[in-house]
Amino acid sequence: MSQEIRNIAIIAHVDHGKTTLTDGLMEFTGAREGDASMDNNALEQERGITIYAKNTSVEYKGTKINIVDTPGHADFGSEVERVLRSIDCVLLVVDAQEGPMPQTRFVLKKSLELGHRPIVVINKIDKPAADPARCEEQVLELFWELGATDEQSEFPVVYAVGRDKVAKRKLDEEMIDLAPILDLVLEHVPAAKAYSEGEDLRAQVFNLGYDNFLGRLAVARIYEGKVNKGQTVTIKHKGEQTYTGKIVKLSGYHGVAHTEVSEAFAGDIVLIAGLSEINIGDTITDNEAAAPLPAINVDEPTVAMTFLVNSSPFAGREGKYVTGRQIGERLDKELEINVGLQVESRGDAYEVRGRGEMHIAILLENMRREGYELSVSQPQVIIKEEEGQKLEPFEEVTIDIPSEYQGAVIERLGTRGFIMQNMLPHENQVRLLFEGPTRGLLGYKNQFIIDTKGEGILASRFIEFRPYAGEIKKRQVGSMTSMATGKALGFALAGLQERGELYIGAGTEVYEGMVVGNTNKGEEMTVNPTKGKQLTNMRASGSDENIQLTPHRPLTIEIGLEIMQEDEYLEVCPVSVRLRKQKLKEGERKRHL
Repeated sequence: MSQEIRNIAIIAHVDHGKTTLTDGLMEFTGAREGDASMDNNALEQERGITIYAKNTSVEYKGTKINIVDTPGHADFGSEVERVLRSIDCVLLVVDAQEGPMPQTRFVLKKSLELGHRPIVVINKIDKPAADPARCEEQVLELFWELGATDEQSEFPVVYAVGRDKVAKRKLDEEMIDLAPILDLVLEHVPAAKAYSEGEDLRAQVFNLGYDNFLGRLAVARIYEGKVNKGQTVTIKHKGEQTYTGKIVKLSGYHGVAHTEVSEAFAGDIVLIAGLSEINIGDTITDNEAAAPLPAINVDEPTVAMTFLVNSSPFAGREGKYVTGRQIGERLDKELEINVGLQVESRGDAYEVRGRGEMHIAILLENMRREGYELSVSQPQVIIKEEEGQKLEPFEEVTIDIPSEYQGAVIERLGTRGFIMQNMLPHENQVRLLFEGPTRGLLGYKNQFIIDTKGEGILASRFIEFRPYAGEIKKRQVGSMTSMATGKALGFALAGLQERGELYIGAGTEVYEGMVVGNTNKGEEMTVNPTKGKQLTNMRASGSDENIQLTPHRPLTIEIGLEIMQEDEYLEVCPVSVRLRKQKLKEGERKRHL
């Protein structure tokens, strides 16, 4: 009860080392059990990115430090925004080689607006091209650019190699462990307001969880008073609606594990079960007359797509959950915890809106692994109308590439409605800054990998809604659609691969209307991938040459969402991902042209 508490969040651009550093801090303080990691979701571990904000707690020199690890990818920005409201300081982690990137700017801007005084951790200083001094200068410039106060601009700096679990306060010092970071937290982060006897309880929910037995869980920061297990509390939703509920279970954090407690006090972060209607930003109090805490706003979605029941000829072969009702129930469950998502039912289809392609692709991947089978339409940006003007979302794009690829990238983004804002050469690399409509970025990332031979880094962040930018020509290729049902044969595919790129290999089952590849020249082609070689009893020299198939490009959810056309659906099944025309028969497609 009398223990001092510090509440911090770790923020950074994707892959700058937040989670590795948090895991290291848990290990150093003895709060990490076995190989427990902050990224405990299967998809997070596979992709090496943080998708969901998570809490941990460590003890250092008699002080409890609550740490919230946040996602670094722009599509999960809604996770970061609300976390920043619940803590008192941030550790801004920046890669010593890459310097500040778009998401660094996004999360830092939010932190500065809330009045936080960040601690800067310059990480990965062991990289061959790392330049900690230059990186520190760039961070300071970013602080000034974002309107930081003099007090915020005088940030303390610590240098680290998160992977090796070492840090130092000065560049000429030796690195032993992570104590310099924790010492800086104790010196620089204000202690959370302590509990005073008799004061009213006021806590605010900043994250949600879900348990199959306990239902919705609320992660809340207690600002005043104390909370007890079994207590009846009043919940104030957006300061207007009020209802009561009973706290069934109360847990604190030790490392990433939840420890059940009977009471918790001001300053702490707890997990509360039993309040089924609770929502992000709700105030929990034991006095109905207490003023609610300021609401937490989450940025609106920018991309939408339609989820439908799979109606292809191969429907129901792999999926366990295939009906519209089952898909709807799963989306309702997702809304319990995914606050950046919006779902609108449209008869037997659902319009799902999110913060970006990846935001919705992660949901699709999770559903697929759980045994769901469905079709989705091409991602479309959300167009708004304000005062008679058509508005669409715009993005800021930062690209780091070897200098020889800059011409191809500038030309490609130029045709997609992007305008270059800045170019910063550095040795053999160049950093390009663009601004343009989100529409122009949909389906580009895969092309970017091809244009830069996998050597480029592309990062984007949503800026704002701006006037509609007009028509954009994005797609240079057409679709190669099967006219037959059966097994694809190597003989047929050998002829088709000369016309474009294939998405299937020999032996793959296909159906009429399924997209089997793309055409280089941009025309739509109806093909027969099941056609075999005509056999005769004549033999001639050279007539039985070897068939050589170029490796095809297997479809994943992300690739499918990028390359699909407006008249196509992506068929997402537990084992397969297929692309198909909405109208399967060629005659029907021609009638709808």
